[in-house]
Amino acid sequence: QVQLVESGGGLVQAGGSLRLSCAASRYTGRFNAIGWYRQAPGKQRELVAVINDGDTTNYADSVKGRFTISRDNAKNSVSLQMNSLKPEDTAVYYCYALVPVSTTAFQYWGQGTQVTVSS
Repeated sequence: QVQLVESGGGLVQAGGSLRLSCAASRYTGRFNAIGWYRQAPGKQRELVAVINDGDTTNYADSVKGRFTISRDNAKNSVSLQMNSLKPEDTAVYYCYALVPVSTTAFQYWGQGTQVTVSS
């Protein structure tokens, strides 16, 4: 079973930067997709950024131009560089992976890491 472990959350002032990392263990194959979602209090979990098989990327409109997702295949990890952070970026950020299994795919989630942006 794939295990995703996040790191790098914390408290930062508006305009600052943070870098989140997610390491995938117990799995060395390819991912259909790997990336980040977030959930703010009282809101639904939403896509932040994802790298698809083939290395195409998708970003939420709210983070385009500020966040950059990247992956390190050798380390089986994905990172999210977050710049120009805003208070509305405050949320729990979850690493996400979609793993192909036979003719289907399974979703895996990390435990989440808190990002708090103060105004």
